[in-house]
Amino acid sequence: MLETRLLNAGYGKLQVIFNISAKIRAKSITAVLGPNGSGKSTFLRAISGFATIYSGEILYEKKNITQNPAHKRARDGIAYLPQTDNIFSNLTVIENLKIAGYLLDKDETEERIKIVFDLFPELEALMQRKAGGLSGGERQFLAIGSALIRRSKILLLDEPTAHLSQRYSREILERIVELRDRLDLTIVLVEQNVKEAVEISDDAYILVNGKIVFGGRVDEILSTTPIDRIPARYFLN
Repeated sequence: MLETRLLNAGYGKLQVIFNISAKIRAKSITAVLGPNGSGKSTFLRAISGFATIYSGEILYEKKNITQNPAHKRARDGIAYLPQTDNIFSNLTVIENLKIAGYLLDKDETEERIKIVFDLFPELEALMQRKAGGLSGGERQFLAIGSALIRRSKILLLDEPTAHLSQRYSREILERIVELRDRLDLTIVLVEQNVKEAVEISDDAYILVNGKIVFGGRVDEILSTTPIDRIPARYFLN
């Protein structure tokens, strides 16, 4: 569904990722793992159009989108959800969802809001609450729900469980699996909780110092490395 070929990217003159070649399969969960500062978030930002691309290519549904601006990529179904600032805190839950559907007609927006409430019933109970008053987990539900309103095909999630309680971290990861299984969504997940991310993912890429040190099926990495030994083996490469 999505492929990067020898992608070099960063910010201004600061290059962060180097020659990243990765394939994201449709209807899969791909974990992007690595130590802090390894380029994981930059990889997502490059795909979504928020980082400077120096060379290489990004192919989405077999089309070259390397030069497409971020808003064009979003309209084509690529949704990037940063770790923070991913909702309108001064608006209510329902207002956030309606704004997300600004390109749709009213009936379709309402229909997609029903789908979001079916997936995240917590949001329906909180629809009149200001988003700024939600818990961290509820904010992530709303951010993901807003992406679903926009008919996104691929979700790029940047550490969605960061700073969340164990309960909400577990719920977020369970919902991510549900999004893949129920809606056939493709998900790329940057996550610091290596064990939990690997357990729900189909594929994984490990970045160290901006370069891929492993890329492939999760089964492949687990055939040679116990799940709790992955950081020790790869992150210190």
